[in-house]
Amino acid sequence: MRIGNHGAITSAKLTAAALERVEADNPRLNAVVTLLADEAMRDAEAADAESRAGNSRGPLHGMPFGVKDIVDTAGVRTTAGSAFFRDRVPDEDAEVVRRVRDAGAVVIGKLHTHEFAFGPAGDASCFGPVRNPYDPERMAGGSSGGSAVAVATGMCAAALGSDSGGSVRIPAALCGVVGMKPTYGRISRHGVFPLSWNLDHIGPLTRTVGDNARVLAVLCGYDDRDPGSVRRGAEDFTRELDLSVRGLTVGVPDDYYFDHLDPDVDHRVRAAISALADLGATVRPVTVPGLADLRDAHRVVISVEAYAVHRERLDANPELFDPTVRQRLVDGSAIRGWEYTEALRLLWESRRTFTRLFDGVDGVDGVDALVTPSVAVTAPRLGQVDTDAAGIKETVRWALTRLAVPTNVTGTPSLSVPCGLSRDGLPVGLQLSGRAWSEARLYRIGRALEAAAHA
Repeated sequence: MRIGNHGAITSAKLTAAALERVEADNPRLNAVVTLLADEAMRDAEAADAESRAGNSRGPLHGMPFGVKDIVDTAGVRTTAGSAFFRDRVPDEDAEVVRRVRDAGAVVIGKLHTHEFAFGPAGDASCFGPVRNPYDPERMAGGSSGGSAVAVATGMCAAALGSDSGGSVRIPAALCGVVGMKPTYGRISRHGVFPLSWNLDHIGPLTRTVGDNARVLAVLCGYDDRDPGSVRRGAEDFTRELDLSVRGLTVGVPDDYYFDHLDPDVDHRVRAAISALADLGATVRPVTVPGLADLRDAHRVVISVEAYAVHRERLDANPELFDPTVRQRLVDGSAIRGWEYTEALRLLWESRRTFTRLFDGVDGVDGVDALVTPSVAVTAPRLGQVDTDAAGIKETVRWALTRLAVPTNVTGTPSLSVPCGLSRDGLPVGLQLSGRAWSEARLYRIGRALEAAAHA
């Protein structure tokens, strides 16, 4: 299914096909936790009636759409994957849901999330784990794993995810789809259950780069109910999709991002970088200073702010949390005030200075984007705690997140695009990161890689 290219295909047919995929695949993959089959078919038929009358609401008109289960939907339970909220039913749509509905999207259901979006594996939820469509015994990633799986299997054409430490890009990489974490403040978070006020982003997951660009345009817009929202004019994020990458410069970091990778991840990402060079892009090594500091700042900020969100629940009913999520929250309570203050200082400094890498400084030319792996490893097995796939022993949680968290701290955009399969047949993701507000440029590069892979 491709957004904006319906032709003679009706919304009712698209939605029925999506619901058939849910019926066929969801029992073994667990991506959809609340299915809205009757409502979706009713909305699809209404969209078709509008189309017959010559009315189209835009690129999402009549398209099956999924919503991560931390995003409020009026009259439909929003559980955050937690026993605390198993029966919670909001009265109002989140701003992003309002936007996709106004654009004509057909919401097919609520999608699996790691409990309270606080984990990269997708295996901690009151609904059980979400499973990888390439191998159901492996992780789909988190916390937006349900969104990635639903898109990958055709249960919906696009889905909403959230990303506070890679939670859009990690499952996108592990499930072979496209995921965008846009610039901080680009998309309203009103009506989305918070994890970390300074790190939370909302972003779309889709099958193709072009679809992702179209969905992002619908999601964007200032909202004074979100203190982090930034006033920006409407943008056409598809405007560079058909342009060549010739004349663009991509930077390949000489450390951190390429330290300790699964050999298959290293091979596939470097092959994609070579493809960009073959397409005419200038590829050169760059040094990205202070990445270890950004990683540490992320750990402190997300831990303290998540604890602040959940402190009362921890005090009143700690037994209702998944044990791994509860322990991470408790750990946040032990971080000292000066550590949090120092991490916030670094966060805000990095948001001012990180773009110097892209703009150029001290006689060194800038770059249009950084090209790195999205995740250091392919999908780990469900229940796996540690891994040595990247040549060192580390926790699975760290292997999944360590390449994603820097741009949550800087607030700059990152796009994960598929770049092939490992020898075991598991997807590998490539990450494109740019200066603030450069999403259209990242889509341009991602589309070039996508076209080269299908040439």
